[in-house]
Amino acid sequence: MQVYGLYGHIRANQIRSAILLAGFVLLLQMLQFSLYLLFTAFTEFGLTFETIARDAFASFQRTWPVATVLALAWFTIAWFSHHALIRMATGAKSVERKDEPKLYNALENLCVSRGIPMPRLEIMETPGLNAYAAGLRENDYVVAVTRGLLDKLAPDELEAVLAHELTHIRNRDTQLMVVAVIFAGIFAFFGDMIIRGWDFPYGVSPTSRRTRSESDGGGGWSWGDSSSKRSDRDREGGGNAGGALIAIAVAVAIILITWGVSTIIRFALSRSREYLADAGAVELTKNPDAMVSALRKISTNPTVPVISRMEAFFIEQPIGERLAGILSTHPHIEDRIAALQRYAGANAPN
Repeated sequence: MQVYGLYGHIRANQIRSAILLAGFVLLLQMLQFSLYLLFTAFTEFGLTFETIARDAFASFQRTWPVATVLALAWFTIAWFSHHALIRMATGAKSVERKDEPKLYNALENLCVSRGIPMPRLEIMETPGLNAYAAGLRENDYVVAVTRGLLDKLAPDELEAVLAHELTHIRNRDTQLMVVAVIFAGIFAFFGDMIIRGWDFPYGVSPTSRRTRSESDGGGGWSWGDSSSKRSDRDREGGGNAGGALIAIAVAVAIILITWGVSTIIRFALSRSREYLADAGAVELTKNPDAMVSALRKISTNPTVPVISRMEAFFIEQPIGERLAGILSTHPHIEDRIAALQRYAGANAPN
C-alpha cells in the first residue's frame, strides 16, 4: 500500500486496521472448521475423507455464527483490556510526576508544545535501552521507557526518544500495532501453543479409539449417528484409516495457516513508521543530533525481556536476534541514522 505524506500514512494505517479486523473473523472461522475436522476425524476414524469433511462442514454450518460472536466478544475484551495485556507482556508500571519529575516534565513539555493530550507514563524496570507507545484513542495512550534508558541517555536524547513515541501516537501507528498484535495477533499465541504441544490430541491413539468404537458397536464414538448408520459408513470407508489421516493433516495445515497468516500480520506494520517517527521527533525537538545519538546508544543494548509478538511496539527491536529483510519489524539503526543525516541535517556520528 503506497502512501504519500503524513495524512496518507495515517489513512493507510486506518485501512490496514480495518482489513486486519475483518481478517481476524475469517481466520477464526477457518480455525473453527479445522477443529471440527480434527474432532470428526478422530470420532469417525476409518471413514473416507469425503465423508469426514462433509460431516465436519455440516457441523460448521450449524455453528459458524459462534465464531462471529466469539470475535465480537474478543474485540470487546481487547478494547477494554489491551493495556493490561501489554503491561503483562512488558512488565511496565505507571509513574506520576512525583516519581520521575524530570521524565514527566520532559514528556509534558513536548505535549504542551504541540497541543497533544498527555499520555500515561510508564517505566519498565530493565537495564535494556528501549521505549514504546501504545493505545487506541485519545486519553488512552501510553508512553513507556526502560530504566536503562533513563540511566544512560542525556536529557536531550531522552527528549528525542519521547518525541519519537509521541509521533507514533500522532501518526496513529499505535492503533495499528494494537490491532495487529492484540486483536488479530491472538492467533499467533494460539499457534505457538499448538506447535509446542501439537501432539495433545493424540493422548488416545486412533487405533484405540477405533477399537473402542468397534467393541461397543460403534456407539461410543459416534457423533449424532445411529449404530446402523455408523456401520454403513464404516463399510463405506472399508476400515481404511487413510481418510481420517488426510482429514487430520488438512486440519493441522489449516491451523498452521492461521498461525502463519497471524505471524505475517507483522508485514502490515510498515517499517516506514520508524523513519516517520524519527522525522517527527526531529520536528518536535529541532535537534536531529540528539535523535542520532539516542539511536546510537539504544543500539548498544536494546534487549528487553518481552514476547516476540510485542517487538513492533518498541523504538528498536527488543528481541536479542534480529530477523533479516522483510521479516524484520524495524529498519536497521544505521539506515535510520543515514536518513536523519540526509534529510534532517544531522551531523555524522563520531
